[in-house]
Amino acid sequence: MGHGSTVNPDSSAPTLTHAAEIRRRNIFADVQCAFWKEEPSLRDALFLFPPELVKEVFVVPNFISEGYFTQTVIPRELKLEGRVTTRQDGQIWKYCEPVGSHSSMTELLLQRAGEVAPDVDPAKTSLLIVAHGTDLNENSAVAAKREAENIRGLGRYANVLNVYMEEFPLVSDWKMLISTPNVVVIPFFISDGLHSYEDIPALLGMNRETSCGDQAGATIFRRNPHQIDGRLLFYGPAIGTDRRMADVILAQVKIFSGQG
Repeated sequence: MGHGSTVNPDSSAPTLTHAAEIRRRNIFADVQCAFWKEEPSLRDALFLFPPELVKEVFVVPNFISEGYFTQTVIPRELKLEGRVTTRQDGQIWKYCEPVGSHSSMTELLLQRAGEVAPDVDPAKTSLLIVAHGTDLNENSAVAAKREAENIRGLGRYANVLNVYMEEFPLVSDWKMLISTPNVVVIPFFISDGLHSYEDIPALLGMNRETSCGDQAGATIFRRNPHQIDGRLLFYGPAIGTDRRMADVILAQVKIFSGQG
């Protein structure tokens, strides 16, 4: 289950890509996607799997954190009655945790940071995990905070911070928050789009290089490092675009099944 977007085609791309990879592995009878803002809709998902052929359906929210969509929208649209719902036709739907809550996200973020800035000295580098944040749901910031604490506890970087677009600590204040000569920034989002192409780079003080929707938009991730006020800033794509997220989706299913 993904959010999707009516204005940004990149929004659903990671969800579709990960589903295609899981489908390729031939683990399940069928693998489908549904979205809040795109077709097929969340309600369409109720009709994707014939009950005479599919007895169990695992629902995995491709979202970073628990919040309004995972706790209210998806259960409402799918007519879920809790973690396990048995339909009148006997089909059983099992509602898994969102991908962003899985413990493997910590290692995934570390791997992505290492790939974005492979030659920097971690002892002279700060890692910024950038999330959206919102006053509408206090859970929005929890996942980024948890991951920053996990990585900070490993002692691999000089500094690890969770920063936000719309709540404190703000990503726009990064220059005052850290003093290391190197900075690695990983957007803690499911997909790339307006936030990762334009909003976050602007808040970081990066030069405007692309616009959302531009086919060359992703080049902003390939122009590392960016020199800002005498420091080297390495900017990575949204963590949800990582091909290894397919394994995280499967891991959430395994946990529900008692295998993980």
